[in-house]
Amino acid sequence: MKFYEFVDKQPPVGRLVVIEGTERVLADRALEILTERLLAPEVRELNLQRFGAEETGDFTRVREAVAAMPFLADRRLTIVTEAQSLKAPARRDLLAAAQAVPEGNTLVITDLVSPRSQRPQALGALAGRGALRVDTTATDDVRGRFVEELLTVLGVRAEAPAVDALVRSTADLAAIRNDLEKLALGSKKITVADLEREALSVEDPKSYHYAGALVEGRIGEALAIAHEFFTSDPRAAMPLLSALASECGSVWELAKPGGALAARFRWRENRLRPLARRIGRRRAQRAFERALGGVEAVVTGRVGSEPDEFRALVDRISVEVSALLAR
Repeated sequence: MKFYEFVDKQPPVGRLVVIEGTERVLADRALEILTERLLAPEVRELNLQRFGAEETGDFTRVREAVAAMPFLADRRLTIVTEAQSLKAPARRDLLAAAQAVPEGNTLVITDLVSPRSQRPQALGALAGRGALRVDTTATDDVRGRFVEELLTVLGVRAEAPAVDALVRSTADLAAIRNDLEKLALGSKKITVADLEREALSVEDPKSYHYAGALVEGRIGEALAIAHEFFTSDPRAAMPLLSALASECGSVWELAKPGGALAARFRWRENRLRPLARRIGRRRAQRAFERALGGVEAVVTGRVGSEPDEFRALVDRISVEVSALLAR
């Protein structure tokens, strides 16, 4: 079942749900919907247990969780996330645990691989008809609805060619969401020109050399690149900080259990994954949020409008992010 079919039709939920496909944004939303549908807020804490794949061990705790009786509720809900990171024997053990869920309880597994994947073979396919499968694959129709709904949430409009460009983009939905959230800070109507400027700011090689040097701990080199950039562009703060936010966001994603970059950035994983292991999820998240705060300061005008103010902002955030990542 495609993601928006699941949203619109609200199918019955039985003992096993497998959320598959590769769009993490939609997978996270499907988990939220299931949790809200199956457990009322007042009984949720007592009847919800969640495991990351790295916590499952021999699956004894998962088996105990799915077999437990509900407490003041109609069912218990157990969630296992990032199953795509498990090796083949562990995937078989998880599937065996899934077959033992008693009637009335529900196990939800996120297995972010293609529903037709063979290496590893998709758990939903192995589970057969006994599982409700929610496919988060982003077809053009899915991307179009996602963009339109996000624009409504953000309270902005986009011209038709801009929407079409987003639908046809190779970016994942998380990247599209980040770009639209940034653009919505500065305009109530997003144009193709806005998207092109955003893409240029992210793709500029000089800004990415700065971001890469900073994340890798070479702050002197990073500041030298930034200062050189400012000599040719007094308003270089936006591309520099956008690149830094993107780089920190990639490290944060890779620091998550089972985290992976979008296909078009996959070539960078060999360089960034060792950094992600060293830095860790929490520090990477804080660095990303600090860099994104700098972008917001530029967009909203909080930083001022003079070149020296832009340069000071970049210097300050560079030092702060460097300190966060080096701890």
